[in-house]
Amino acid sequence: MAVGKEIKNKIGSVQNTQKITSAMQMVAASKMRRTQQRMAEGKPYSERIRGVIGHLANANPEYQHTFMQAREINRIGYIVVSTDRGLCGGLNVNLFRAVIKDMAEWHGKGIEADLGLIGNKAGPFFRSMGGNIKAVMNDVGETPGLEDLIGGIKVMLDACEAGEIDRLFLASNEFVNTMTQAPVIRQLLPLDPEENEAYGHRWDYIYEPDARQLVEGLVTRYIESQVYQAVIENGACEQAAKMLAMKNATENAEKAIEELQLIYNNARQAAITQEIAEIVGGAAAV
Repeated sequence: MAVGKEIKNKIGSVQNTQKITSAMQMVAASKMRRTQQRMAEGKPYSERIRGVIGHLANANPEYQHTFMQAREINRIGYIVVSTDRGLCGGLNVNLFRAVIKDMAEWHGKGIEADLGLIGNKAGPFFRSMGGNIKAVMNDVGETPGLEDLIGGIKVMLDACEAGEIDRLFLASNEFVNTMTQAPVIRQLLPLDPEENEAYGHRWDYIYEPDARQLVEGLVTRYIESQVYQAVIENGACEQAAKMLAMKNATENAEKAIEELQLIYNNARQAAITQEIAEIVGGAAAV
């Protein structure tokens, strides 16, 4: 019964795969809780500095940094946050599609884009698309540090300050809930005044010792904090998407095993029936 043996081997192979995907699902669930905790720990600082920047963008400060000045758009830039590894469903693909769509809209206006890429998955994709890559930050890991990102961020900020990039965007995945992760593209530079009642009144800060030094440092820290928080949140999205993908893979493996088991039983029954028929035919011939 060679066919039955082959099916049996295939069932064993699928069962082994199912064990792996089930284990990966549990690992991803555990990592997701840790990344969610890191994401929650970083949010207060990120939101607070965003509030300060919101006041600066809506105020009339004594010193206006280059990053606070709107200018004619000739070239734009994107910092794209991807994952280091795959097996996380369509998380990266959905984000890349959103970036490509946004780039195409700007391209239709005659405006080209530069890219700063975070994560191993972004580089190969945008290289294959012929993107103009200015900075690459690979292998950020599951517990990224700001020092792993500063170099690439500085490349993009220097390009903005030199006038090579007139508008800078941050593209990453937003953690909505365990089942939903949404690609988001938001403007980083120039600082975009928010329509917020809290910023409705105009004010300026008292700077010590120097407005320029403080504003430059504050704006740089703001950009770094927003990118870092996006990387942390993208990590939570990765683990949630991986957990869901491995759950689906485990369930699909179970269905495949059931179907193969039915095929095996049918093949075994056919073989037994054929053997009985041969025995009966042989007895009748005798």
